[in-house]
Amino acid sequence: MKHLLLAAALLAAAGTAQAAKGHAHGVGTLDVAIDGQELTLSLELPLDAAVGFERAPKTPAEQAALADAAKRLQDPVPFAPTAAAGCTLARAEVGVPFVGSATAAGEHADIAATYVFRCAAPAALKGVETTLFKHFRRLYRIEARRIGPAGQGSGRLTPKAPALSW
Repeated sequence: MKHLLLAAALLAAAGTAQAAKGHAHGVGTLDVAIDGQELTLSLELPLDAAVGFERAPKTPAEQAALADAAKRLQDPVPFAPTAAAGCTLARAEVGVPFVGSATAAGEHADIAATYVFRCAAPAALKGVETTLFKHFRRLYRIEARRIGPAGQGSGRLTPKAPALSW
């Protein structure tokens, strides 16, 4: 419970900090919370980083690009926790603007995704790696924040360094 409260505080602070920084094309954010056996990854990406535009699709090709981005965020999941931790995906929620019931407000549109893993050996959990840069070439950086039993930390993921370790 203590960790859950800390995670909530970190995520709230991260959201406030991100809102203050504003939307930056090519830059995503990742909040990592470890609470007991549960690993939660909360991702935000500018829609432009995934498909090259941030408005409703105008062509069948743009509609296909949105559907492809949604698929790449769900199957397979673009994050891999440390294998020794024995984590399995418990649930994933992916919201891509203009796909299904997801909408966009304002000038910019962001993808929001949350992945929750259950880990059999959480003490062995030492990091998470992503494949997002392989799929979304316009994404050049993810700013990450983490909170868990080992404390808080932050890091930057890039195409050449797609892993966050702690």
